[in-house]
Amino acid sequence: MNKNYIWLFLALFGLIACESDDDGSDITVLEPITSGTADFSNYVAIGNSLTAGFTDGALFQAGQVNSIPNIMAGQFALAGGGAFTQPLTSDNIGGLLLGGNQIVGNRLFFDGAGPATLPGTPSTEITNILTGPFNNMGVPGAKSYHLGAPGYGNVAGVQPGTANPFFVRFASSPNATIIEDALAQNPSFFSLWIGNNDVLSYATTGGVGVDRTGDPNVAAYGPNDITDPGAFAQIFTGYITALTANGAGGIVANIPNVTNIPYFNTVPFNSIPVDAATAGQLNAQLIGPVSAILTQLGQGNRLQLLSSTEPNPVLIVDEDLQDFSAQIAGALQANGVPAAQAQLMGGLYGQARHATAADLVTLPTASILGGIEQGVPAPFNTIGVTYPLQDQSVLIPSEITAVNDAVTAYNVVIQQQAQAAGLAFLDAFALLEAVNNTGVAFDEFNLNGDLVFGNAFSLDGVHGTARGYAFIANNMIEAINDTYGSNLPAVKAADYNTVYPASLQ
Repeated sequence: MNKNYIWLFLALFGLIACESDDDGSDITVLEPITSGTADFSNYVAIGNSLTAGFTDGALFQAGQVNSIPNIMAGQFALAGGGAFTQPLTSDNIGGLLLGGNQIVGNRLFFDGAGPATLPGTPSTEITNILTGPFNNMGVPGAKSYHLGAPGYGNVAGVQPGTANPFFVRFASSPNATIIEDALAQNPSFFSLWIGNNDVLSYATTGGVGVDRTGDPNVAAYGPNDITDPGAFAQIFTGYITALTANGAGGIVANIPNVTNIPYFNTVPFNSIPVDAATAGQLNAQLIGPVSAILTQLGQGNRLQLLSSTEPNPVLIVDEDLQDFSAQIAGALQANGVPAAQAQLMGGLYGQARHATAADLVTLPTASILGGIEQGVPAPFNTIGVTYPLQDQSVLIPSEITAVNDAVTAYNVVIQQQAQAAGLAFLDAFALLEAVNNTGVAFDEFNLNGDLVFGNAFSLDGVHGTARGYAFIANNMIEAINDTYGSNLPAVKAADYNTVYPASLQ
C-alpha cells in the first residue's frame, strides 16, 4: 500500500495569553492520503475521444492537459502514482496534417455569437511518429472493436479510411493495436471507457448508418453503423480479461445517453419563422395542395399549414414513412400542374412530414436552416421550409430507439464485467442524465446541458469542457475510493475553464 503522509501543524492560540496550564498550542494532523488496495504506480487509460481530452471539436494541447485521465493521474500522484505521459499534439489550433495537407479541422472557439472555427494552419503532422509508450491511450473516433484492430495506426491506410489519424501519431508500429500497446505497459491500474462511438457516430449523422444488432461481423460494418450488442459483449469482456490478467485494478464507465446532449437539444424542432405573406403563399400553392392529397391517402397528419405568428416545425424526410411520391405527382398533374414540377414535388414530399418534439435536429443543422438548396428551383429550395431536411440532419423516433436499445444493452455488459472483476464502476449514464435534465452542483458552480453556457459541454455539443471533464474525473475518483479504500482528494472546479479563448499559447 502506498502512502504519502501530509502533516499540517497549526499553532492555535499559541500567542494568546490565557490561564491554561498547557503550552497553548494544538496540532492538527490531516489524514494521510493512501491508495488503499489499489496500485497507481503505472496508470494507463484506454478509450476514445472522452479519454484523449477531445474538446471543442478537436484535439489540442490545452484540452489534452485537462483530459480526464491526466486530471486523475495528478491525484494518483498523491498516493504513489507514477508519471503520466500523453501523445500531445503540436499546438492549440487542433487540426491534423497528412503530408502537409490538412485532413482534420481546427478547434472551435466562441466568437461572441456562437461556435466558430478557429482560423490558422495547424502544425500537427501525423507522419511525425511519436516515441512512446504513452499512458493515455485515448484515440478519438475509436469504437470498441477498433481497440483490437491491427493497422488502425497505419498511416498508409488513413486516406482509404482504414486507419485512424490520431492513433497513427503514436502507435508503436503500423500494425500495432491500441489494446496491445496498452497491455505492453503492464499497467498496475487502468481506466477503460469505450463504446460511446459504437452508437454516437450513428446518432450524430442522423441515423444514416445501419443498426447491426444481430450481425456480429464487425469487419463488414460501415463507419456509422451501430455495433451489435452481442459483438460488443464479447469484445468488451475480452478487454477486461486481458487488462486484469496480472492483477491490475481499474475503473470502467458505462455509456451515457448520447441523444440527450446539446448536439441534439440545441436546435428546436419548431425553429422556422415565416412572415404572413410567405405563409399565405406557401399554404395556398404548396403546403395546402400537397396536404390535401396526403389526406385523401390517409396521411393528413404529415403536414400542417404554416403560421406567421408561431415558430413552425421544420420539414423533414422520414424514411419510415410510406413513399407516396408517385401518388402526389400523379394527383398534381391531374390538377393541372406541369409534369416536371409535379414530379419534383412528388419526389420532395413523398416521405416528408413536419417534425415533432419526438424528433431530434442535429446541431450543425442550425447553420443551414432557412438556407437555399443548390440545384432546386424556387420556391422548393428553402431548407427546412419547402426543401425537407435530409436523413443526416434529424434523428427520428425509430432511430432514437435503436440508439437507446444499444446503449442499454452495452451498459448491462459493462456493469456486469466491472462487478465480476471487482473493478470500480462509474455510472456515467446516470451522472450525465442529471447534468442534462436538472443540472448539478460542482463546488460553487452549476453544470447543465446548455450549449456554451452550461459549463459541462464544449462548443461541439458532445464532448466536455475542462470543467466538465474535471467533474467526471472527480466522480471516477469517488468510485475508486469506494472500491479500493483509497482517499484521493477531489479537484476544484475553479481550477478548470469552460471556454478556451481564441488565442492560446
